[in-house]
Amino acid sequence: MKDFDYLSDSTEQTSTRFVTFVTPKLYRFDLAILTTNRFYGKKLVIDMQSGRSGVLGPDDLEEEGVLESVFRIGEEEAAELAQFLVLVLGAVHFTD
Repeated sequence: MKDFDYLSDSTEQTSTRFVTFVTPKLYRFDLAILTTNRFYGKKLVIDMQSGRSGVLGPDDLEEEGVLESVFRIGEEEAAELAQFLVLVLGAVHFTD
């Protein structure tokens, strides 16, 4: 292990919410949403179908194209995902 140059190595307790839902236009999402102190109040959102993930906060939902880029989905699908995520992500609270 002497050849590894660790920049960070920590362990913490997190909260994980697993949620599966179908949108009004019949897009299905299987998400894991991790709450941690690590991401300055944002949450790690993992699409369990594709394995794609992003560290997201409410400000990211306002940015055009963020969900499409992170999860590689279309505009209509992203709009429906955003409707759910706005309820889950909440306001960003800084720690430290």
